[in-house]
Amino acid sequence: MMIKLPELLAPAGTLDAFKTAILYGADAIYAGLPGFSMRARAKITTDEVKAGIELAHAAGRKVYLEFNLFAHERDFVNMPRVSEIINYLTPDALIVADPGVMMWVREHHPEIPIHISTQANICSAESVKFWQAAGARLCVLAREVSHDEFKIIREKCPDVGLEIFIHGAMCMSYSGRCLLSNFITGRPANRGACAQLCRWKYDVILRECESGIEMPIDEDSRGAYIMNSRDLCLMPRLRDVLESHPDSLKIEGRNRSEYYVGSVVHAYRCAMDAYARDPEKFNPAPFMNMLNRMESRGYTTAFFDGNLGPDAHNYETTRSTSAWHAAGVITAVDDEKITLELRNEIKQGDEITFILPNIATDITVQLPQIINAQNGESVPKMSAGQRNSLIIPRQWINSADYQKFVPYVLATKKK
Repeated sequence: MMIKLPELLAPAGTLDAFKTAILYGADAIYAGLPGFSMRARAKITTDEVKAGIELAHAAGRKVYLEFNLFAHERDFVNMPRVSEIINYLTPDALIVADPGVMMWVREHHPEIPIHISTQANICSAESVKFWQAAGARLCVLAREVSHDEFKIIREKCPDVGLEIFIHGAMCMSYSGRCLLSNFITGRPANRGACAQLCRWKYDVILRECESGIEMPIDEDSRGAYIMNSRDLCLMPRLRDVLESHPDSLKIEGRNRSEYYVGSVVHAYRCAMDAYARDPEKFNPAPFMNMLNRMESRGYTTAFFDGNLGPDAHNYETTRSTSAWHAAGVITAVDDEKITLELRNEIKQGDEITFILPNIATDITVQLPQIINAQNGESVPKMSAGQRNSLIIPRQWINSADYQKFVPYVLATKKK
């Protein structure tokens, strides 16, 4: 019997992220535009979003356009321009959070399906039914919903799409509703401009009052990263997730690199396909190893089992806990060589591991030389930046493997 898998939904904040998401097996991609969604710092232009949508549609994938701002009166003044952009981009759905924006979409673009954003903080079946009655095709549940709660919502809401987050950054407040950033820096979290004050290191200053110390706090040697959440990762519980029948599994990462997008999509794509082939023998451990190569703040299953457990926060540092980082991305392949554009410094003798699409095994290549792609000269090391690239001759790679290398394949290395 063929097992029906949920949609694997990937973020794209750049055109390169679109391309890697498609290459590594995302079923759908979500994107947005500055000023109209949680993408105030996005580096992608309207024309690049259009190009990404065309690439996705050509590959049989869907694209959902984020339109999940909480709109002020000044935003509605700009809606005629928004409507032009929507018509130009032709997305497969619009992701909204504001009831007023939803009414506007239903009036001006009734043909486009509406998905309700995690910004709406949907935590119950009753909320799902409210949005469904208002015309929503799918609801993205809040990260704060536990697995047991999801199963109840699924049972009570069988005829509407349900989407859950499976991987990415967590918010110390209710998803995307943090007041610290807007209050202290003027950068609103809901517009994608969050300053991530929850990652900052804080000194606790006690104030004396007439009755003594107003707020006694004991602080130990772990420091004071008092709000720094680890990153969400449901790979260890993926079997439970899939058996509860969500319609879409969402990867967070609206401002992430193509390396992050491709690597995370690759791990979950391989894991979901392995489950579909043989559910009884499914083991998430090999796919968790793939994710452990990603730079992260450490992982947590967050609210999956209810209240947060002791693994939810990292009080010591906000730096990555991984021993790996991005090496580069393949930009060209011909009969003689591979061109790898660098994302971090590469030295002679380094081992580069290539992450191959649709294949759970990797290929590692040791570099006996660093050959500058610009002039063909051999150098002891090469830094990233300025589109610096190196050449990997075909003879350094097993001939049977060479055909697996294509543009936008990602490479990683140990730090």
